[in-house]
Amino acid sequence: MLKVFCRRARTLTVLSLALLSSNLPLTGCQSKPELVAPEVIVAPYGATNMQTPVFAVAPLRNESGVSAADTLRVGDALCARLSEVRGIAALPLNRTISAMRALRMSEVRTPEDARRLATAVGADALIVGSVTAYDPYDPPKMGLTLGMYARPGSVLTTTQAAPLDLKGMQTQPDETNWSSATFADKPLSVVSEHLDAANHEVLMNVQRYAEGRHRSGTALGWERYIKSMDLYTDFAASWAVQRLMQQERLRVARQRVEKPANR
Repeated sequence: MLKVFCRRARTLTVLSLALLSSNLPLTGCQSKPELVAPEVIVAPYGATNMQTPVFAVAPLRNESGVSAADTLRVGDALCARLSEVRGIAALPLNRTISAMRALRMSEVRTPEDARRLATAVGADALIVGSVTAYDPYDPPKMGLTLGMYARPGSVLTTTQAAPLDLKGMQTQPDETNWSSATFADKPLSVVSEHLDAANHEVLMNVQRYAEGRHRSGTALGWERYIKSMDLYTDFAASWAVQRLMQQERLRVARQRVEKPANR
């Protein structure tokens, strides 16, 4: 009788373990976190133009003093982040480089070069600028200065905007004086950002950017964007694009106010 009882107890134990093991995958599936949508940048042009503006990025200049700064990688990141903005289209960097080769243009030096290049690639706006700071070590740092130039006849220049001086973008006294250009040569918007991951405000912006762009529950979490320079470059490009769209939103709003007054 005791042997029968022991045999039944062992059988029940084996069955219990089998049921528990069969439920483990189901429990794991139920514990997966819900997906969260990342923050989306919206362009301010939808209410003013029927045609979707096309943006292009010229290869950036390296003014960081660090030879390891990968300006092409930064340019690719800017193009990728621009393509994520709702309300605009963005051309890949390789297409802009191909057009520069066809024009025998080594770099964009003057506003006239910017107009020619934007016309060649069929873009409404061309973004030019430089990498002003680059440090891939923890905490990473990146500086970006960008100016947005419109092609003649672009959907972005249906009304005139107040001129902006690009003098602050110049670091070499022997280069072409951009500020001496005519009114039409002025950039529509200019942004200059220095993103130091040692700054807590910058870290908060990195955390906000990472929301919805990484798998939660991993060892590093959102901090993976400050442990990899490639990922930090993506954040810096997104932040610069966001600031550029904010400047454009102000410019478009200013146009709406000034246009009735000029009639």
